[in-house]
Amino acid sequence: MKAISSMATRHVLADLAAVAVDAGLPLVEVESVGGVDAAERVAAGEQFDLVFLASGALGKLADSGHVDAATVVPLMLSQVAVAVASGSSEPAARPDGAAFDDAAGLREALRAAKRIGYSTGPSGTALVRMIEAWGMTEEIGDRLVQARPGIPVARSLADGDVDLGFQQLSELVGQPGVRILGVMPPDCAIDTVFGGAVATASSDKDRAAEVLAFFASAEAAPIKTAQAFGAP
Repeated sequence: MKAISSMATRHVLADLAAVAVDAGLPLVEVESVGGVDAAERVAAGEQFDLVFLASGALGKLADSGHVDAATVVPLMLSQVAVAVASGSSEPAARPDGAAFDDAAGLREALRAAKRIGYSTGPSGTALVRMIEAWGMTEEIGDRLVQARPGIPVARSLADGDVDLGFQQLSELVGQPGVRILGVMPPDCAIDTVFGGAVATASSDKDRAAEVLAFFASAEAAPIKTAQAFGAP
């Protein structure tokens, strides 16, 4: 069984797929690429059984008939975190709380940064829009560095290409060369709900729906928590 997802959920989906097999469900081979690329491939009619993307992207695919709207289900909540380079090969640990007390503290960090890394997909778009809303585009716009599709911001930090990075928390935890300061403060948090759906091109819609139901079940919740995701 074939599935496609954005990069942000690749690790947790791999773990969920393995446990699903232990539960007697079909093996799902998940291909993880940039979220925009994934949505375009599904919309182009490429054959997949399951699609895992941000809720907004899934909604558009449902509206255009490329996934079954009746099967769309939220699976996990992902928070955007703030990180810097650590200069260490130790894997980054999950932070206890927010990176800054409030949005004002985050704005000061943005002003102080020489190069600011951010991801593709909905979280990166939301960050750019937030900076625009704060009236800071002219001030720091030339320091914003968008990661190439499929390349995590953590790598840009570790390689020294940027000195302040914004990425889904699940993409930063466990990565070497970075130190996670925390998630974005509550008054400017960027949260993304990722969901799943059965693709209309699926060759076995019933079994695909069974796998999706397992991924959304209470049994799967601890796996998501272990990968730094919350309940949607």
